[in-house]
Amino acid sequence: MKAIKDIMSTNCITATTKDNVYELAVLMKENDVGFIPIVEGKKLIGLVTDRDLVTRGYADKHSGSTAVNKVMTTDLITIDSGTTAQEAADLMASNQIRRLPVVENGELLGIVALGDLAVRDVFVDEAGQALSSISEQEHRESSTFH
Repeated sequence: MKAIKDIMSTNCITATTKDNVYELAVLMKENDVGFIPIVEGKKLIGLVTDRDLVTRGYADKHSGSTAVNKVMTTDLITIDSGTTAQEAADLMASNQIRRLPVVENGELLGIVALGDLAVRDVFVDEAGQALSSISEQEHRESSTFH
């Protein structure tokens, strides 16, 4: 089975704590992404998702000039480049996440997304299982609001 280093994306759009909420929203729009790692040099210190911008940013009435560190997630789940696709899919499913930063010695090497697992025929089962688990959780959460 291939390791994550063989399928991860390495051309990551990143930001720093000097950026603000508006700048991250623009980065996400311009690059058609919903996930931006926050780095100091090459060291991964946090991440911001489009959901973070909404729930911790705008919904909490923070302005676009609010510093990234007010909305970023710092309790990170990461993997190393030797992780297998199955291990990554299991981790995504158990933590209800769609993307994992790939880190070595604290430095960001890349990102593996659920879609990265799904585009490789050999990983379709792993990605399908992870997505199914994530979708079931989202369905349970959304059905509580009806």
